[in-house]
Amino acid sequence: MSKLVYRFATVSGQGIHWLLKRNCSITPGQLGGLYASICVVSLGIGTFFWLQGAKLVLPFAWLEVVLVGVAFLAYSRHATDGERISLQDGRLVVELENAGRLERAEFRREWVRVEPKTSDHSLIEVSGQGRCVEVGRYVRPDLRPVLAREIRMALRGA
Repeated sequence: MSKLVYRFATVSGQGIHWLLKRNCSITPGQLGGLYASICVVSLGIGTFFWLQGAKLVLPFAWLEVVLVGVAFLAYSRHATDGERISLQDGRLVVELENAGRLERAEFRREWVRVEPKTSDHSLIEVSGQGRCVEVGRYVRPDLRPVLAREIRMALRGA
């Protein structure tokens, strides 16, 4: 199994693991720091003008801070989304994480089918034993057939 070369997978011991994640340029922790600095600057400017007699500047600064916070919260909920696929001990395990919710499907290697859902560039459908899971959301559409071939190759070589 270790002689096979994979583009998306890592081989460790007797297992093969695929970790497909969203490409985020900022972590939720960094986003929290950025949000805190935006709050300090915006509310500081609003307070300065409120003290100068412009009474409506501070309420609009608060509105701005709340709306930016809601947008950052929506971003950070999905920043850690991803798909983990592992093949070990004759089992293919697919774990999908979306907004903190984890969905897990486990298949016996002999019963798994790996196919594009509708066309070559659509999501990859992993099915077997009455279950069906779609993977490949975080891979470019033109590379999804490569990922599907790689999973099939690993299933045959396991």
